[in-house]
Formats: sequence, structure tokens, C-alpha cells
Amino acid sequence: MRRPASYRNESETTPRRTPGSVGPVTRPLDPEMFDPACPSRVAPIRIADKWGGMIIVCLEGGPRRFSELLVPLRRITPKVLTESLRALERDGMVVRTAYDENPPRVEYELTALGRSLLGMIAACREWAAQHLDELREAREVYAGGR
Repeated sequence: MRRPASYRNESETTPRRTPGSVGPVTRPLDPEMFDPACPSRVAPIRIADKWGGMIIVCLEGGPRRFSELLVPLRRITPKVLTESLRALERDGMVVRTAYDENPPRVEYELTALGRSLLGMIAACREWAAQHLDELREAREVYAGGR
């Protein structure tokens, strides 16, 4: 499993908003943030739902718009991303901020509770990198015996 540079705890911010916009913005999310060969569906631990942990990783560097999240999570449908963000918001992991602008702008950001999961997610990713082959093999053996 590849550990992308965007996953590390490097909060690099670069201004890229137009004049009059509010707050700093982090650099764009890397479309290759999650290795397409990484079978996230086999992860034994899930936060909120299948996509929750990956959404939390995407928000590690700061607030993101919905369309920004779709870039590295390219296999998720907009409907499922909406449902996952709502579940994370319901559980207190993410805060949704809607700005009264035209066109409307909404951003999602990790709460302190959501940030508290980053260490656990990093540990789970490290565990998966070390044991993914064993996990796949166990699942194949189980499926073959049914």
C-alpha cells in the first residue's frame, strides 16, 4: 500500500482563492491520494462507513469543498459522499460550513473529535500495509470453504 505525501502530517497552505475570500486554503488534493490498487473494501476497521476513514484523511490538511473530495475518492458517487459526510457530521467528526455567497459555497472540516482519529487511522493503514496479504488469503480460504 502506497503512503502518499498528502497523507503525512505536513499542513502546507498556499493561498489560491480570489481576493475577498475567507481564510487560507490548503493545496489541492492529489487525485492519486489513494492507490487504486489498494482494496479499501477489505479493511477490517471502518469509521462511520466504508468511506469515512478516507474522507477523514482527505480533510486532514484543512477544510475542503465537496468537489475537492470527489477527486481522490473518484470511485464514490456524489450520493454516497453526501451520506458519508452527513454520517460523519452526525457523529461529531466533521463540521459543515455553508457560506452565504453566490454561488453558494460549502466546506467540510474535521472537528477535534475527528482529528483524534488520525493517529488510529495511521496505525490501521500501517497494519494493513504489513498484513494485507494475510488478510486477503484468509478471506479467500473462507470464501473457498463456503
